[in-house]
Amino acid sequence: MLGIGLTLLTKGADWLVDGASSLGRKNNISELSIGLTIVAFGTSAPELVVSIVSSLQNHQDIVLGNIIGSNNFNLFLILSISSMIRPIQYSIQFNRDLIFLALGTLFLFVAMFTAQRKKLDRWEAGLLLIVNIGYMVFLFREEI
Repeated sequence: MLGIGLTLLTKGADWLVDGASSLGRKNNISELSIGLTIVAFGTSAPELVVSIVSSLQNHQDIVLGNIIGSNNFNLFLILSISSMIRPIQYSIQFNRDLIFLALGTLFLFVAMFTAQRKKLDRWEAGLLLIVNIGYMVFLFREEI
């Protein structure tokens, strides 16, 4: 079952990247913007489901572990292995995206660990969602 799952996951990832790249080319949208939005959402969908189910079952530690673990896994394992296979060119355009990521992480840290209740409130979560949607709109409008 594991082998079948890995095979299907690999094929699905190929379809996602190929489809998103094709969509981007047809609409004159850069691969960077497609990667930061459509591909990122597609690869994050399973994490979203796990987080929603965990939250509904009152397992907040799993939600936070999923988010922090995913970011660390992507940064330290995925990026390093991908770069070992073929070095990745760094574009100055990534600076804006890294700053956005750093500010979001800082906001999350401040919201969750400096307040008295040590909890991410609905309004803070809503703000994160609105900022994320705004950033995606910014990315796509920049392409036009």
